Amino acid sequence: MYKITIEIRRLDEVPYLGTSLDLTGLILQGSTPDEVVDLAPDIARDLIAVMVETGEPLPPNDSA
Repeated sequence: MYKITIEIRRLDEVPYLGTSLDLTGLILQGSTPDEVVDLAPDIARDLIAVMVETGEPLPPNDSA
């Protein structure tokens, strides 16, 4: 299981933008902060699958 921190900012172009220093390449946008958080697990899972396929290093695993 991976535990990541998401930074959510309000921007002019999109209502809310989420990124994470824990998972490079994770970029989320939603109409509310809750929507950004709700989207994060599925998008992060997809991104990690691509990282595995391409041999990119994975973030540290938090097996709590």
